[in-house]
Amino acid sequence: MKVVAYSIKPFEKEFLSRANQKKHDITLISNPLSIDTVVFATGKDAVVVFSTDEVTAQIIEYLANAGVKFIATRSVSTNHIDVPATGKFGIKVANVPVHLSGDVAEQTAEALQAIADQTIINLDMWQQNKCVGDACACAKRCRTSVSGKH
Repeated sequence: MKVVAYSIKPFEKEFLSRANQKKHDITLISNPLSIDTVVFATGKDAVVVFSTDEVTAQIIEYLANAGVKFIATRSVSTNHIDVPATGKFGIKVANVPVHLSGDVAEQTAEALQAIADQTIINLDMWQQNKCVGDACACAKRCRTSVSGKH
């Protein structure tokens, strides 16, 4: 899967690399996802974001037109993503159901590896046309609008 990961901190690179094990073609950039940087997603299957990236309906429309099918956030919350817009454009969303306290930069290596591992698991599952239980944010919120079921 071709992926661009936004808002990557220097200390995250090793954890994501270890979790990925060269399975996915991931471009890591430190810039946040914005209307100015969304162009980096062109030709990608997925984007990886963080809670500081505001994934608006305008950005989601651009992502969909660029061919992006998946948004994985490296956070528990999906409040920074316009989830109804992802449903409208058929983009699946997954989060990392790992609760951390305090500043992410001060987290233990174990917690940071857990976040990276879950992010890659989400990509792996999508590549297999599956989703990951509690990590499928859109499955919880978009099911009614997408399939008519609860």
